[in-house]
Amino acid sequence: MDFGIMFFSSAAQKSNGNSYALLTAAAKYADEHGFCCVWTPERHFHEFGGLFPNPSVTSAALAMITRNVQLRAGSLISPLHNELRIAEEWSVVDNLSAGRVAISFGSGWNVNDFLFFPERYSSRHATMYEQIQTVQRLWQGGAFVQQNSLGHEVSVTIYPKPVQATLPLWITSSGNAETFASAGAIGANILTHLIGQDIETLASKIEHYRAARASNGFDPQQGIVSLMLHTYMGAETAAVRDKVREPFREYLRSAISLEEKAALSGGVISGGHKIDPHNIPDQVREELLDITFERYFRTAALMGTPADCQRLVWQLKSIGINEIACLIDFIDDHEAVLESLEFVNELRASLSAEVINRSITESVSAFMEELE
Repeated sequence: MDFGIMFFSSAAQKSNGNSYALLTAAAKYADEHGFCCVWTPERHFHEFGGLFPNPSVTSAALAMITRNVQLRAGSLISPLHNELRIAEEWSVVDNLSAGRVAISFGSGWNVNDFLFFPERYSSRHATMYEQIQTVQRLWQGGAFVQQNSLGHEVSVTIYPKPVQATLPLWITSSGNAETFASAGAIGANILTHLIGQDIETLASKIEHYRAARASNGFDPQQGIVSLMLHTYMGAETAAVRDKVREPFREYLRSAISLEEKAALSGGVISGGHKIDPHNIPDQVREELLDITFERYFRTAALMGTPADCQRLVWQLKSIGINEIACLIDFIDDHEAVLESLEFVNELRASLSAEVINRSITESVSAFMEELE
């Protein structure tokens, strides 16, 4: 199981004069301690995730201070962009990082984000897949043909040329089974989470994903399934619970606010669900936040000691998860988050050691069976 780190913090968090200090410090830690990647998202016009309007910009900054980790957009909402610009910008970052970029494409869900291209909201899913084809073609040296302002047909390619011959691709899914299948059909990796889906349901979707890869000529086991989990670890379970409860509830409150604004504007909420906008009474809202926190703490996040979290990681591995994207910045305490990474690294080490021990035990058992 590989581990990466992910960011999604609220713009309302205290910055102490540098809103991106945790981003750079944690990325350096990940780079120096064997984490596989750093994910930065794309969010617009709301404090929830508001520090991250453009993952190519944040990845360019990280390219200059890291040497090993892959720098991933998680996610790039491609219908909000011109595909030529996507290919150009990320090719620059690929050069700055010596070939370490990857993109998880998302179709978007918040209708208010589509102020950039209002006409694309209803066709955002189809638009995304068309853009993926175009970006990959440009990345591999192909041309883009379009009429210019005077009606002349122009063929262009991108510069600078990227370092990687092929752009590593993920598709972001909030849980839609069709997205899992369509990602597998084009040979892409997949990024998902446990918001609105449990482990059993996710396991079924992963099976569909790998079946779609196989039926379209791709090795079903080569596809990477990356799972985002809110992550904070410490030496004592009770202390971790006390530390994360209020920050996580406030983080959820900010997310709910974003969902409500999207619904009030007539669009869907995350996951593509359509709801009628309504006001939630304060008492009910607080009860829902409590219930949601309990669910995450017990079954859907890496919160606790490394020993507490090990069982969940093995369970996720058993259903086909290849990577965990540790979302670390929901707590507005940079020193505490960086200390938590030490415990995450301890969990990584313990899992690696256990894998080796299991492999040795299995090899010895097989050898003894042969002797018998």
